[in-house]
Amino acid sequence: MTKTILITGASSGLGAEMARQFAALGHDLALCARRLDRLEELRAEITAAHPGRRVEVRELDVTDDDAVAAVFADLAATLGHLDRVIVNAGLGKGAPLGTGKHHANRQTAVTNFLGALAQTDAALEVFRAQHAGHLVMISSMAAMRGMPGATATYAATKAGVAHLAEGVRADVHGTPIKVTVLYPGFIASEMNDGTGGNPPMLVSTEKGVRAMVAAIEKEKDSACVPPLPWAPLSVVMKHAPMPLFRKLV
Repeated sequence: MTKTILITGASSGLGAEMARQFAALGHDLALCARRLDRLEELRAEITAAHPGRRVEVRELDVTDDDAVAAVFADLAATLGHLDRVIVNAGLGKGAPLGTGKHHANRQTAVTNFLGALAQTDAALEVFRAQHAGHLVMISSMAAMRGMPGATATYAATKAGVAHLAEGVRADVHGTPIKVTVLYPGFIASEMNDGTGGNPPMLVSTEKGVRAMVAAIEKEKDSACVPPLPWAPLSVVMKHAPMPLFRKLV
């Protein structure tokens, strides 16, 4: 069955690849990001490959609460409904706390958490009016435990959005509204370009997103993606003694 899927942060990386893979599965798309030119290019690529697909694009800064609400409502009205909203837009900036780089940590916190909060609020307003919908929150394996160094704020935001989605799940339990939280491991994307070499267990964008799309299509409550090695590693990350944990990260 064709679904209408809204994806934020869709101009590159995981968001753009999700758009390609969902279109290949026969779904229509509503794509949002700050870089409208990149969205236009992606729309042209997708419609050329899949002429039957409908692709709407909108410029959106997820830190603008009013814009998020307006764009989500506009897309729901334009497309008739939104079956699924994927809260994907985010930043990976950061610096160790106490090193004078508060601006970078704050920007990440505002985008990743307050931006996700605005998106979740807007999505739920649409879903409640429709009496149905599927909220997908893109968290991170970094959310499994507080992280040291430059990743500390990023990890905290990703833990925050995971708990936000869990709260929504409790709130809508017993209704046709579904909630999925994904915890991606190391997947190649624009966010981790230029980080000084590839991290261990890095998979290609296409392979990593394929695992994400599979979990989303199954409407899983939560999933570490790709499942191997990240599902078993999630247990290690949560419970390893601090000396061992520091070596792992």
